[in-house]
Amino acid sequence: TNQRCTYTFDLIMTSDDSCEVSFKDALVFDNKQVTEGSASQENGVWERRKTLPAEMISRNNFSVWSILKKCIGMELSKIAMPVVFNEPLSFLQRISEYMEHTHLIHRACSLSDSIDRMQVVAAFAVSAVASQWERTGKPFNPLLGETYELTREDEGYRLISEQVSHHPPISAFHAQSLKQEFEFHGSIYPKLKFWGKSVEAEPKGTMTLELLKHKEAYTWINPMCCVHNIILGKLWIEQYGTVEIVNHSTGDKCVLNFKPCGMFGKELHKVEGYIQDKSKKKLRVIYGKWTECMYSVDPKVYETHKKSDKKTGGDTKKVKQELSCEGEELDEMPEVQETVTVIPGSALLWRITPRPAHSAQMYNFTSFAMTLNELEPGMTRLLPPTDCRLRPDIRAMENGDIDTASTEKERLEEKQRAARRERSKDEEEWSTRWFQLGTNPHTGAEDWLYTGGYFDRNYTHCPNIY
Repeated sequence: TNQRCTYTFDLIMTSDDSCEVSFKDALVFDNKQVTEGSASQENGVWERRKTLPAEMISRNNFSVWSILKKCIGMELSKIAMPVVFNEPLSFLQRISEYMEHTHLIHRACSLSDSIDRMQVVAAFAVSAVASQWERTGKPFNPLLGETYELTREDEGYRLISEQVSHHPPISAFHAQSLKQEFEFHGSIYPKLKFWGKSVEAEPKGTMTLELLKHKEAYTWINPMCCVHNIILGKLWIEQYGTVEIVNHSTGDKCVLNFKPCGMFGKELHKVEGYIQDKSKKKLRVIYGKWTECMYSVDPKVYETHKKSDKKTGGDTKKVKQELSCEGEELDEMPEVQETVTVIPGSALLWRITPRPAHSAQMYNFTSFAMTLNELEPGMTRLLPPTDCRLRPDIRAMENGDIDTASTEKERLEEKQRAARRERSKDEEEWSTRWFQLGTNPHTGAEDWLYTGGYFDRNYTHCPNIY
């Protein structure tokens, strides 16, 4: 078979104490089928696409510096970038990539122990940002009122997202299990800053995952993200910062440290953390890379391994690590270090799905991302006119027509500005369609909450934004 699990990979890892460790030493929490491409419908009539209609457009003849040199330290959401620096997806579609590893949520729902569930939820939180690896194209800014629907019967969920605010840009989403097992929702206000050679994204907004059968709610905020070398050199991405996942029902907490790469790239992509109960007793250690895999292990086993590692000189170099993009002197991408050293007795929580061979020519999309802008047979008549699959600029870029994409992008932005002027003249407030501002019942903080009704398929009052 082609299952993604420990006993089918014969990859041997060698730890610093010369103990050979294979994936066979790990228990398995992640047993999702690897499909090597797109999933097909159960009736076998139709398959999701495995490629885009056209390859990525070259950016070699365009200078981002000419646009950004006056913007150092500024918030970037109001700056219009040439379409050539985009990827052919709306930010709403990019958000839906959090759902690529939904099998982890299903796995968490099936577990009886709350700490086991927390482990898998932590892996899901890491997997939700894994698609950003090498994704250096900018998604299209959603228009006010834009929506995106993603229904995946094979994965057992459906999602609706809406652009609920333009200034500041806020995107709200709500995903629900088709069998009423879970709900996953949040609102995202990404703050982007330009620091001379890099762009830093602060992902403001809380993720909330509710496991309905267990009456549990987990919340967290995603890590910081930085895109390096946006002026010269090879673009590369790192994520860093502390992510705290709280189980509001039990008081358990998982603290994950996304490590900045530091000098020599020693910590590039690494994630380490622990799960503690409400009395702050550490119960599991979580480790791995957000670009590869995540494991968990008993804290005592982890400490023993760490001491052994130090004795053999595995931790002799201490390097100063910067926690921000600001003030960098060297921006060269470090060489990717060895893959994760598996500690004996660890449990594999998650392993990333391999990207298709032609991914680099397709904006570094995953197989999942490749399908997000596809119009499935019969879909057009079911979608509201606000769905971003119907956006002409994104569609043109996907088809490799950069001139039409640029013209349409400018037309849509001007149409949006004109509509805003009309509302201002009439002293009319914009009214959201599927979400409203409320209070997150678990955090007590302000949040955009789904009001329901989207899947009733009554779209007569949806605005004409395209």
